[in-house]
Amino acid sequence: MVQLIVGKKGKGKTKHLLDKVNNEVKNISGNIVYLDKSTKHMYELNNKVRLIDVSEYVIENNSEFLGFVCGIISQDHDLQQMYFDSFLKIAALENADILATVEKLDKISELFHVDFILSVSLDEAELPESLKSKVIVSL
Repeated sequence: MVQLIVGKKGKGKTKHLLDKVNNEVKNISGNIVYLDKSTKHMYELNNKVRLIDVSEYVIENNSEFLGFVCGIISQDHDLQQMYFDSFLKIAALENADILATVEKLDKISELFHVDFILSVSLDEAELPESLKSKVIVSL
């Protein structure tokens, strides 16, 4: 399953994402990974959540990002959830169509039983119609 937290930059998406991950860590039995563009939020995350600073890796396009995500999944068979803060930036999708990438994440989610929660710097109105049903928070 893919879920989206959407809103323009500076609206508070990261706070919602951090609150969600810190609440979920108490309720699930598997592992959680949090991908971000820096380690800025390291101390706001529960210590059971693995933070990965994507900027340390040379990811130049969305295909490389999807390969990176699959690599993480392949190394952790207990992985249950992945959180993507600043999704457009870390997935190299700024000023690009996100539909194909989100659809691939949906397929990966079904195959490996990993839920993805994405923070996306777009208004809900800017999303493709088929993605609007995935929105859990719109700011």
